[in-house]
Amino acid sequence: MKQKKTYGAIDNFRLVAALLIVAIHTAPLKSFDATADYLVTYCFGRIAVPFFFLVTGFFVLAPYERALFQTPAVGRKAFRKTGTFLKRTTALYVAATLLYLPVKVYSKQLGGIWESIQEIFFDGTFYHLWYLPAVLLGCLLVMALMKTCSPSTGFLVTIVLYLIGVFGDSYYHLVEHIPVIGACYQGIFAISAYTRNGIFFAPVFLWIGAVIANQNIRMPASHAAAGFLVSLAGMLAEGYLTYQMKWQKHNSMYLFLLPVMCFLFLLLLSVKGKAFWAARDVSMYIYIIHPLCIILVRGAASVTNMQKLLVGQSLVHYIAVSMLSVGLSLMLAYGMRRLKSNAR
Repeated sequence: MKQKKTYGAIDNFRLVAALLIVAIHTAPLKSFDATADYLVTYCFGRIAVPFFFLVTGFFVLAPYERALFQTPAVGRKAFRKTGTFLKRTTALYVAATLLYLPVKVYSKQLGGIWESIQEIFFDGTFYHLWYLPAVLLGCLLVMALMKTCSPSTGFLVTIVLYLIGVFGDSYYHLVEHIPVIGACYQGIFAISAYTRNGIFFAPVFLWIGAVIANQNIRMPASHAAAGFLVSLAGMLAEGYLTYQMKWQKHNSMYLFLLPVMCFLFLLLLSVKGKAFWAARDVSMYIYIIHPLCIILVRGAASVTNMQKLLVGQSLVHYIAVSMLSVGLSLMLAYGMRRLKSNAR
């Protein structure tokens, strides 16, 4: 009960983050104003995925790091917890890949052997699934750094990797014509379509989450909120600049995203309260199934001849997809809980 009260805000924010991911794939404000949609969806909405990386660092990698400096008997439990997370995430990735395989076959999106390898390890086997190989690869990289480097050196490595990723993402067209730098990025993109992956994107947020947990870093809510709002304003300005200057290859990584996520996570840690009973499971189900819900909404719109409203009106489209995703996810969470209860 104590853990739920302490981390209730973090668990509840999983739902917000999941709905922001739905927004990224439905562009809810596009029908009103493209710039507003960009700032809300593709700037502010980019806090969603780093939040989940921070959560993993906080709850999974922090115990692993502590266990490295403890006796084998004491650390064994933490090592098992980390191993269990990696196994479950891998199983989830395999299941989600199989779930969307018929969609890929139907839409003729299956690539060759090399394209499939890229998708499996970097880009995701479906467009929203890139997070799963990113968190797996990022965890393995951070765990290796924790074992072989001092904390300051390891953290520096993750920051350098993130900076490389930023200039292959939001600032790419600013540097692509610099001979050596451009050639290096072409080499990266020969392996992965984007730098928002488990090498350049995930490690720094995983590491920050572990540091916040192990160093017991806390901040008063007012200070964290002020820091979040100031850094968020900086990120929106950065996003608008790179958007208007057409520097972006993609728009997942910003320099200001680092302080934004630090202050946001500290703010959530400062808020006490209970978590919604199915917040963790429902957020995961929303993330996994929302592309299917997009397909279902589009199909229903076609059958009922309501394409103009359910698809053409972006905000209505987002609301319909979100409601269907949440409803199905709640049903799945309740059904899985009943199955586990009956099994026990």
